[in-house]
Amino acid sequence: MSFSASIITLFPDLFPGPLGASVLGRGLADGLWSLETTQLRDFATDRHRTVDDTPSGGGAGMVLKPDILAKAIDTVSPDGDPRPRILMSPRGKPLTQARARELALGPGAVIVCGRFEGIDQRVIDGRGLEEISIGDYVLAGGEVAAMVLLEAIVRLIPGVLGGADSHADESFENGLLEYPQYTRPQSFEGVDIPAVLTSGDHGKIGKWRVEQSLGLTRTRRPDLLGPPKS
Repeated sequence: MSFSASIITLFPDLFPGPLGASVLGRGLADGLWSLETTQLRDFATDRHRTVDDTPSGGGAGMVLKPDILAKAIDTVSPDGDPRPRILMSPRGKPLTQARARELALGPGAVIVCGRFEGIDQRVIDGRGLEEISIGDYVLAGGEVAAMVLLEAIVRLIPGVLGGADSHADESFENGLLEYPQYTRPQSFEGVDIPAVLTSGDHGKIGKWRVEQSLGLTRTRRPDLLGPPKS
């Protein structure tokens, strides 16, 4: 069974967007994964197709109504659907490569794209939504965040990138940032490709890459290396 993504959104026309291009798009066309969108307004009950209301207790903005969103989730993901239900949210747990890999090995995901000030907490609790954040900043809605999540997941689905080792040495796959990459021409703007990479000595190349990864990680993301040893 291929990975199946269902998106609940007020802007279904934004999809597949970049997810339909390049290797991800080929994987979609080849059936390695699937994508469907659901318009939240289709579940509104008034003639204006209203999906939001003012926040209880006062405050700026609007909040997505719980009855409408819950009905959309229940329709897209009825009882027995094994896929996790995810809400893109700046207050969620940060997206990691490890979580993306876990999701890539599963049956898919139901992704809710919030808008306005957010969604009613009762839907988050009652429908078991896993809140995921793509960074410490706020977007106008969850659609772009959903695309980021799906790109991180889909590229890990077997067959999408081709060879199984296509992402083996990438940043975060082994707990380190990826080493620098080079390609021809040998000299560019007076800077040569490091000699070790053209030496043909795979042992030395491997050692150089590990050293570079460690150095970059120590400088840019020391948190990935854990606390210093006493």
